[in-house]
Amino acid sequence: MATSHTSPSSPAAAAAASSPSSRRRTNAPPRRPRPSSESPPRKMRSIAEIMAVTAPAADQVQDDVYGGDVTCDGGGRYGDVACEKCGSGERDDELLLCDMCDRGFHMRCLRPIVVRVPIGQWFCVDCSDQRPVRCYSQRKIMHFFRIEKSIDGTEKPELSQETTKHKRRSRPLTMTKRKRRLLPFVPAKDPLQRDAQLRTLASALTSLNMKYSNELTYVPGMAPRSANQSMFEIGGVQVLPKEDFETLEQSRAMNRRGEYPPLVVVEDQFQGFTVEADGPIKDFTLIAEYAGDVDYLKNREKDDCDSIMTLLLSEDPSKSLVICPDKYGNISRFISGINNHNRYGKKKQNCKCVRYSINGEVRVLIVATRDIAKGERLYYDYNGYEHEYPTHHFL
Repeated sequence: MATSHTSPSSPAAAAAASSPSSRRRTNAPPRRPRPSSESPPRKMRSIAEIMAVTAPAADQVQDDVYGGDVTCDGGGRYGDVACEKCGSGERDDELLLCDMCDRGFHMRCLRPIVVRVPIGQWFCVDCSDQRPVRCYSQRKIMHFFRIEKSIDGTEKPELSQETTKHKRRSRPLTMTKRKRRLLPFVPAKDPLQRDAQLRTLASALTSLNMKYSNELTYVPGMAPRSANQSMFEIGGVQVLPKEDFETLEQSRAMNRRGEYPPLVVVEDQFQGFTVEADGPIKDFTLIAEYAGDVDYLKNREKDDCDSIMTLLLSEDPSKSLVICPDKYGNISRFISGINNHNRYGKKKQNCKCVRYSINGEVRVLIVATRDIAKGERLYYDYNGYEHEYPTHHFL
């Protein structure tokens, strides 16, 4: 029996036949082909695009604070900054800006000189707690070095060389080897020049928180004076001749009158404080006596002071003494040492340290080994008696 297929006549039947659930799709619709040259679509921007349209945070802060007048090409607020000391705006790579007052200072114009660019914040002398280098008046200079005055207020007159000359003795017929005698220093004749020389020394001592002393000091808790005996030295110490002792006493008398060797303390950006001759100095001239605190060597084995001087070498190492000019000292504290590992070091040496027995005690005198011209810096050998001090880094 055959049946016939007829289309649905009712609207409900037509809706059921056209519904999605009643139909099955076997093939997916074809996609549009994409050209190979096109890049895939991006949902986020790259960091280069973001940085191109975004200003740095530091510039935004500066723009808000200074009204947008700060630029990075040298103009704007900091474009015309000049050094407060020399007034020049050149060498901007050496110009330091105070983080508090925004004033500029050249590293070489500061005192003491700034060798390297500081890390982190930097403040000038007016904005920090650092004490500036003091400028001493003549009255303060005389009080600092304890210079004596006469009753009328003037400096004591210098003894003439005619009165200090000894009577000439008759020489024997036999020839003897002539002994060299220490010569007293010749101070500058101009009082203003002498005051300027003492100001440099006073400023250097003050910057290191040191006090002036022209002799050995014995502080409680360190080595007593009784430990400084020349008889404890290994092999003994040479005794200072009578003529040289008179020269030493004459130099001390000149120091009490305010007369010192023609020397100035200058500051070098690489070596720090150094001593420079402000006038000619003859060979074998007594320059100064090494001064400072006397202490046992065993107490200073780990001390980082760069100017410790050997005073006494005893057979018992626990009784060996050194001079430590970290609290008290004179101009000998700033004389530089030579590099023992450089062939040019010996050529720079123009003075030496000599130990003498004076009244049973060991003292260290600095003596010129050749003629020293004006403007020449003073150098001596740190390892004159032992080769233990490292001088590899010396210039």
